[in-house]
Amino acid sequence: MQINGLSLIGSSTGAQTDSSFKAIDPSTAQEIEPSFYAATADETNRAADKAQSAFLKYSRKSGAERAAFLRAIANHIEALGDTLTQRAMVETGLPEGRIKGETGRTTGQLRLFATVAEEGSWVEARIDTALPDRQPLPKPDIRSMKRPLGPVAVFAASNFPLAFSVAGGDTASALASGCSVIVKAHSSHPGTSELVGQAILAAIEETGMPVGTFSLLHGSGRVVGAALVTHPSIQAVGFTGSTAGGLALMRLASERPQPIPVFAEMGSVNPLFILPGAAAENAAELAAGLQVSATMGVGQFCTNPGIALVEDSQTGNEIVESFVGAMRDAPTATMLNPTIHKAYTSGLSKRGENEKVKTLVENATESGGCPGAAAVFEVTADTFLEDESLGKEIFGPETTLVRWKTKQDLMAVAEDLEGQLTATVHGTDKDFEDYADLIAILERKVGRIVYNGFPTGVEVCPSMVHGGPFPATSDGKSTSVGTYAIERFIRLVAYQSSPQSLLPDELKDGNPAGIWRMVNGEYTR
Repeated sequence: MQINGLSLIGSSTGAQTDSSFKAIDPSTAQEIEPSFYAATADETNRAADKAQSAFLKYSRKSGAERAAFLRAIANHIEALGDTLTQRAMVETGLPEGRIKGETGRTTGQLRLFATVAEEGSWVEARIDTALPDRQPLPKPDIRSMKRPLGPVAVFAASNFPLAFSVAGGDTASALASGCSVIVKAHSSHPGTSELVGQAILAAIEETGMPVGTFSLLHGSGRVVGAALVTHPSIQAVGFTGSTAGGLALMRLASERPQPIPVFAEMGSVNPLFILPGAAAENAAELAAGLQVSATMGVGQFCTNPGIALVEDSQTGNEIVESFVGAMRDAPTATMLNPTIHKAYTSGLSKRGENEKVKTLVENATESGGCPGAAAVFEVTADTFLEDESLGKEIFGPETTLVRWKTKQDLMAVAEDLEGQLTATVHGTDKDFEDYADLIAILERKVGRIVYNGFPTGVEVCPSMVHGGPFPATSDGKSTSVGTYAIERFIRLVAYQSSPQSLLPDELKDGNPAGIWRMVNGEYTR
């Protein structure tokens, strides 16, 4: 497939406009050919109109048909092979192994949601049959199930050019539910985005899905993205990115004549708690594991441990000493793009200028490109509680150590935390008994609690929750990873006294869809 730099609007392409840009190689800060052309207002409207028209047909496709489509997308992405890998590497600075691993995760997500769509029980069909002789009033026949919302706008993420991008979890879950999708490509990897977009269009043609089921738009989030979110056909938004970006989309969506939900994953400091017993038993292992987790992917994972709570004690000092040494030795690596690199260096400068913050590691970085060097700061629990800026994310390979003296200190910090994607607790059985109140606090603060492990790395499986209370996400009841993600793009619809011919197969007598249903209060197939 050839990269043309044009938006993909259903089965057609956008035009070469006056507004264009090029991707940047973050290792050199040099531009990469070709030019990409921003979608015009007319092209954005056409994409939305096509998505609405396609939705009316695509939403009626069977689970088996949508499953075949999702599997075809996975096959076409795999067929891109080295063309996709090499383009993604040059646009992101990520190594070959990471890109290939992320490609596998992306196709795995698509096939996982294909299984969900095919099995079909996610619609939670419920049937209460009529009781015409009931006294004092007859009971009508009522049947309900979950139906897709409508066209969905998806904003590709900067830090996952595949798994949270054009055919990532937002797109996969929306398509599985029966929604059509328009993706706003990320400007830091537009060529990668276009290749994957072409793969989706090939799958649409192969499986006979309606034209407009998928479109891809290039351009500025503030212009093209805003036009997309405010278009009346769009019924939901999926976003992974900065807090500022997520809040801006939420504001736009809420100010529409018909407000719509925005499912935004906006970042997290992912606190890591080291309890006394674990510190005494595993100081060296904890320090080494924390260093790997903090610097993995140059710290550009949304689950990077941005703060670690370590007791102000002899064993705590041993962990800190080992961790600091490992972070000093950590190699500098290329960050994803100039914007992220600039924000990271600015964040380090501001934290380092705080008189109550001790700088333990701030490695020098070579000039040129977008180098990300490890950094470590240290504060007391009291200082952390006094300065809310210390609980804000610095996106990159940085960790702030919070030293606590008493259990009361630890609990106060936990209670003070904003909503997070994850929290990690290292402890022995005795620790977990002594600090049971900590877990009760964290259950209210995070989407995933990790025990005796590290938060980086999100398993794609039905039980995964990758979400959390605001401001980690815009909706603390949702997840962007795992099969629960389909819940974001659906709503309940009840059919009262409906003729059989007008009911979806999932609600018809005889259960032609063959799914699990609740019939008169009992689950049956």
